[in-house]
Amino acid sequence: MRVLLIGANGYLGRYVADRLLADPAVQLTALGRGDDADVRFDLASGSPGALTRFLDAVHPGVVVNCAGTTRGGARDLTRHNTVAVATVCESLRRSSCGARLVHLGCASEYGPSQPGSSTAEDAVPRPGGPYGVSKLAATELVLGSGLDAVVLRVFSPVGPGTPAGSPLGRLAEAMRRAMQSGDTELKLGGLGVQRDFVDVRDVARAVHAASLSAAQGVVNIGTGHAVRLREAAALLARVAGFGGALHELDTPPGYAAGGPAAARLAIPGPASEHGTVPPAYPYPDGCGSWQQADVRTARDRLGWRPRIGLEESLADIWMEAACRI
Repeated sequence: MRVLLIGANGYLGRYVADRLLADPAVQLTALGRGDDADVRFDLASGSPGALTRFLDAVHPGVVVNCAGTTRGGARDLTRHNTVAVATVCESLRRSSCGARLVHLGCASEYGPSQPGSSTAEDAVPRPGGPYGVSKLAATELVLGSGLDAVVLRVFSPVGPGTPAGSPLGRLAEAMRRAMQSGDTELKLGGLGVQRDFVDVRDVARAVHAASLSAAQGVVNIGTGHAVRLREAAALLARVAGFGGALHELDTPPGYAAGGPAAARLAIPGPASEHGTVPPAYPYPDGCGSWQQADVRTARDRLGWRPRIGLEESLADIWMEAACRI
């Protein structure tokens, strides 16, 4: 099976590449903006015609799209998450290769959900911010393309390579700094939010399974179990051997009840002459205080179940943070 992987150097793409390369039946070609890609191509600015010619030359059986961005303003998010996918879909429609498309979406497309509920694929998407809007638009483009395509809606990916700017990445870095400086307490905010954390290596397994399946439409990829960030912080402290106290800061008004800010992790900055700098909340995902996947479709249509527990994922996050100088 010849597979074209787009975005192989990203957080998810790296593990998808490893998983596909481990399959001796797969011939993998990586396309991306970096110098280490097999083929350099910028989806956000490249023409569909150029990509079509490449597809006709390589003739992949499957195209996996892991490309995109989580940062930037609405214009950048739209360019890299939506326009790029429009280029992929148009190129595949023009091409004679007839490739299957596996596209990685995200749970931010759903937006906030009712606490205690599990979000199934037939839920009406109501993204709570520009990132979710840009990803939902991409999903709609894929679903309306007429291609043999499946969208994997990934919930909250964790594990090795977790970006330092993500909530758990920031938490691990804050804990490393506290242990390095001998601090006996760590003040954190925004820990009431609950998320469905799924290991990035399990996500890669799901992509592999989707590439081999005939599943179409949207498939949730999560664990089916929401975990409070407060519990994840305590588990990370145990994994790291942090014996100090974790103190939760009060959440500012308007940040607790279902709004985008409820999903933000705060690590206070350095103390000023007037005391501790008020915490910033810079990582909204627009998903409110609760999100949990209904993963029955992934089980039934892909034969996929998560295998890696949160403790192992956090141990790998901590290992990378602890080795950082």
